[in-house]
Amino acid sequence: MGFFRKQEERMAMRLLAWKYQRMNEQLPPIRQLEAQASSLVSEAHRIAKERGKNMVVILKDLVEDIRKK
Repeated sequence: MGFFRKQEERMAMRLLAWKYQRMNEQLPPIRQLEAQASSLVSEAHRIAKERGKNMVVILKDLVEDIRKK
């Protein structure tokens, strides 16, 4: 895994953790949080290729969608 991908996943994990805390929910186990972050980054990359948007904006949108489910 590349340097930038790791950084994106770390950012996604922090974003997810922040969202869980903001909603007063318990954080899932670290492995599950890592899996969610990895999935978010993969999805964000796919969307960025289609739409040409900024990765940070896409990640925020995806986290918001996950929390609504």
